[in-house]
Amino acid sequence: MKKQKHKTDIVSVANLAGVSAATVSRALNHPDLVQPATRKKIDQAIRKSGYIRNRAAQTIHGRRSGTIGLVVPTVAYAIFAELVQAFNDAVSERGFTLLLASHGYDLDTEYGLVRKLLEHRVDALALIGLDHSADTYRVLREQNVPTLAIWNFDAASPVSCVGVNNAEIGNIAADHLIMLGHRRIGTIFPSTGENDRARSRKSAAFERFRAAQADLDEIWQIQTPYSIAQAKDACLDLLARQDRPTALLCGNDVIAQGAIYAALKLGLSVPKDISIIGIGDFAGSAELEPALTTVRIPARRIGAIAAEHLAAAVDRTEEDFLVRTRFEAELIMRATTAVARAK
Repeated sequence: MKKQKHKTDIVSVANLAGVSAATVSRALNHPDLVQPATRKKIDQAIRKSGYIRNRAAQTIHGRRSGTIGLVVPTVAYAIFAELVQAFNDAVSERGFTLLLASHGYDLDTEYGLVRKLLEHRVDALALIGLDHSADTYRVLREQNVPTLAIWNFDAASPVSCVGVNNAEIGNIAADHLIMLGHRRIGTIFPSTGENDRARSRKSAAFERFRAAQADLDEIWQIQTPYSIAQAKDACLDLLARQDRPTALLCGNDVIAQGAIYAALKLGLSVPKDISIIGIGDFAGSAELEPALTTVRIPARRIGAIAAEHLAAAVDRTEEDFLVRTRFEAELIMRATTAVARAK
């Protein structure tokens, strides 16, 4: 391929599109302010010319980078898939590019990733939950970049937040099992040390169970990562016991799926022999056999609204940015829970 002697610039694009350079700049940086027909002409000119913006030069001159960072604990399974997709779609519609990173539920790793994204001069940054290291909170304050926590709602959060009350989710799941008459209850959660979502759900559920005088035998309380395979292995040991619970509360739908597979492998009937409830209502939970009872978290709506808040914050002239938006969780009753059988 023959190299061009001169790289195409914004003026060349403007000439091809028959508009001003200022209109091209506006279409690239604030597409919502440009008529769709004009944006289409500019896009065709960009494609024809092969023009690429120099983001680094823009950043050096104090202009925004056009990027928004999102740091999630994992990109495995369906835990954050819908949220990430909705977030990406929303920021893209507003002319931003998403920079995505994953820290594997390690807050020290998260701090390093946050620093790297800030070094790339992201215009705004989204994190999952409100559990973050002191170093992370410190660097965010020092850099004064619009920051938002997704998935958790807390009326006293130190940064903006968009999400659900995870304690309420624990209450909803626990109340459902109690209402069905279950008093021999097991739980399967990941480590809650650096995971405020799981910690709030589990703590609230245990309060409800204790108030109902449920039997929470310590051997029925299992810790496992968000992994179908590892959850299945852990549940095989638990459910193979003669003395087992009548119901399992799982930290999310991924763990619940592993629990269902374990029960079926052991020849147990779900929910006749063991009731199982998850959290999340991830894609595919309704298609499981049997279909999973769960507490729905509106992931797509949370992701879209969070992105809208951050994109708007980038264009604000005021330095202070603080929003707190709460979404309601909802019990989705399907086929994996039933009235407890008398023992």
